[in-house]
Order: sequence, then structure tokens, then C-alpha cells
Amino acid sequence: MSLNFILLYATTVFVASIIPGPSMLLALTHGMQHGAKRTVASAMGNLTVTLMQASISIAGLGAVLMASENIFQIIKWAGAAYLIYIGISILRAPKMSLSKTQLNLSTNIKSLKKMYLQAALVTAGNPKAIIFFTAIYPQFIDPGKAYFSQLCILLSIGAIIAFGCFMIYAMGGQKIVALFSDATAGKYLKRIIGGTFIGAGIGLALSNK
Repeated sequence: MSLNFILLYATTVFVASIIPGPSMLLALTHGMQHGAKRTVASAMGNLTVTLMQASISIAGLGAVLMASENIFQIIKWAGAAYLIYIGISILRAPKMSLSKTQLNLSTNIKSLKKMYLQAALVTAGNPKAIIFFTAIYPQFIDPGKAYFSQLCILLSIGAIIAFGCFMIYAMGGQKIVALFSDATAGKYLKRIIGGTFIGAGIGLALSNK
């Protein structure tokens, strides 16, 4: 596998990963509520499922998913429902002050395990990721060279990029805390974030395969 191919692969995965979506929105939200340091737990949840999705595509199940409309729709609707649930939960939550004092209090309320699971579920609710991996991996595999070693390289690079992109949004969320430090701003920001999650869920449910 040449360096040019590796760079092209890394660029492709980075662009696909950094584009705002449900997982990145969750990273931003957790960064705001719990700080970038604790959001590492969420990033690990996202990374775990991302690697599972990549492995599923490598195993050939991605092709089955693309061919089976029913399975695809079930996963998609479940993911959409969970995004809407998160949005409603944010909207119904108590007033969110984005001061650093409130931020520190918030990190004690929500366990790292819950943050990990929430990120994992949001990532798992996007079946298009499996299709993406199924489409991209054959483009960067040289059939004349060792298959397993190439996959290890691609998975490792993809894992680093996925984790990095998640943390970029988490750190951005933490920076927002300094810009919206009063309760009033927090109230409107909460509505925007909650509404965005609901919109993302509806959009995912209505999207075509």
C-alpha cells in the first residue's frame, strides 16, 4: 500500500467523519455539558461502534444490508427514534446554565458509562456507515498484497481519524461554554441543540436509502 493511497484514504475518511452529523452533534453537546476530558468516554463509544461497523462491512454483511431494504429500514428507524428521544430529553431537561460551575456539576451527574453508551447507540443508529465502509474499503485494497495487514492499516487510520474528529467537536463544545456563560443563553442554546437532534432524527427517518 503506497503512501499516496494511505493519504488519499485518510483524507476521504476525515472529510466523511468531520461533516456535521448526529455523532458530531453529540460530541459537541457532551463537550459543552461535561467538558472535553470526560467526553473521551463518548468518543470511545463512537469509536467502538465505528470499528464494529467497519468489521461488519469487511465481513461482507454490508452487501447484505444494501440488498435488504427491510433490515436497513429497521436500523434506520431505530436510530431516528433514538435521535428524536435525545432531542426531547434535552428540551425537557432543567434549565441548563453553561457556566463553568454548572459544567463541573453536570459532569458529576452523568456517568462516563452513560456517555459511552449514548455515543455508541447514536453511532449504531446510522446504517449508512456500514454501506460507506463497504464502498470505500475495496477502493484501497491491493489484491496482490497481504489482505489482513492492509485491513489493519486501514482500520487503525480510520480509528485515529474518527476519535480525532469526535474530540475536535468536543473541544469546540467546551469553548462554547465560555461564549454562552449565562442561563438565558443556555436556555436558547438548549432549544437549538434539542431541536437539531429532533430534526436529524426526522431527516434520517425520511431519507432515501
